[in-house]
Amino acid sequence: MDPVAIVPASTAEEVCKLIEHANLEQLTVRAAGSGHSWSDATLTTGYLVLPERMTGAELAGKDREGRPLVRVKSGTTNRELNSFLDHHGLALSQMGGYDGQTIAGLISTSTHGSGITFGPFPDFVRSVDLVDGAGKLRRIEPEQGLTDRGEFEREHPEWELTQLDDWFQAVICGIGSAGVILALVIEVRERFELTEVRKLTRWDEVRRELEAERFRDYEHYEFYINPYARHGDGSNTCIVTTRVEEHRNGGPRHRPLIPELLGYLPWITAGVMQVVGALMPRLFPWVLDTSLRAIACPRYTNVSYKVFNIGSVNNLRAYSAEMAVPVTRAVEAIEAVLETADKYRREGAIYHTSPVAIRFVAPSRAMMSMMDGRETMTIELIQLVDTDGGVEILAAHEERLASLDVRPHWGQLNSLAPAELAGRYPRLADWEAIRAQLDPSGVFAGPFSKRVGLTSRGVTS
Repeated sequence: MDPVAIVPASTAEEVCKLIEHANLEQLTVRAAGSGHSWSDATLTTGYLVLPERMTGAELAGKDREGRPLVRVKSGTTNRELNSFLDHHGLALSQMGGYDGQTIAGLISTSTHGSGITFGPFPDFVRSVDLVDGAGKLRRIEPEQGLTDRGEFEREHPEWELTQLDDWFQAVICGIGSAGVILALVIEVRERFELTEVRKLTRWDEVRRELEAERFRDYEHYEFYINPYARHGDGSNTCIVTTRVEEHRNGGPRHRPLIPELLGYLPWITAGVMQVVGALMPRLFPWVLDTSLRAIACPRYTNVSYKVFNIGSVNNLRAYSAEMAVPVTRAVEAIEAVLETADKYRREGAIYHTSPVAIRFVAPSRAMMSMMDGRETMTIELIQLVDTDGGVEILAAHEERLASLDVRPHWGQLNSLAPAELAGRYPRLADWEAIRAQLDPSGVFAGPFSKRVGLTSRGVTS
């Protein structure tokens, strides 16, 4: 799908003028980030705004409780922010396993890390600057927000300040439909180190840990599972990763070298997998076992953002879908994934070409976050590019998990339709009412928002 024009915006004024022009021409505007997303969230036949020139961060003091804050421009990548924070002796409290996304993209799709006491990225946001659907500059914060209203209105008469909890909870995960984000103030913390342990185990053991809620014993807990049991029920190979805040002198400062090296040579790994897929697809369960065994690691200590980042495996060309389910249905959901994977292996010789990643996230205050109102377990289903039947099996997983109150990740492959949204997002009507005030003409509509039923007004392109 081709946009009318791709616009690399540099300033707030440029974004305002573009939106005003789009309204006059009855065209739409969608904002992209780094292009990391596999969903259709940024597709448009109107104007596509790229924030690559709106980058940078600055210290923003501390909040009333003494927690450090930074103001970050929307096009700044997670990697760039980490570098800035580290230079100032600060760090993100939590992050995902990849650092190439823009901050606005992370926030808008409710990207997350893993740790049941940490919410997704929107929950670290304290203030949002955006341009609404009329081309107006807005700052949106919760009640008792950071900004002094009198001072702000004197110094910035062209801006409108809104300090309402519901408005703030609507825009911190707006999926590109509530405005073009210019900058955000986010809460950070002092620089810290993490020690990571990757333990090789089996699904039957991990299942017992889940039933006992052992994931609550660690600051950060996640695991990978081979969807195929090679030695009987429950024998699926797993790698359980735990991360705790501590500094250990003399410990290893790197992960196992061979898997890291292969990640820097992605064409070799992809080539091997293509050969296996073409000639011996039944070997995929063994290949996944071997890959999991290779990344087991007794201990790895480093500065936090380097430990959160899963490393060179991010270089592999892949796509994925991620399904968020209530923690209370964790075991049931994983068993459903294993059953679906085995069914497609038996009936169609269609295989997963990557282990399945399982993570845990605290409830979110963002209305349209996958974690809204509940403790969540996420199931990331990853396929290497060119996997035979890969997209089809991801859709089958989504369909199978629908009965478990699943919420697919906005930034990954999904097949959500309007009829499903209200039942899965209890505050959808509240979000839609606020979004309509921010974008009454529907200038932020697009193929994605129309497909899932988020916007439908006015503008036709």
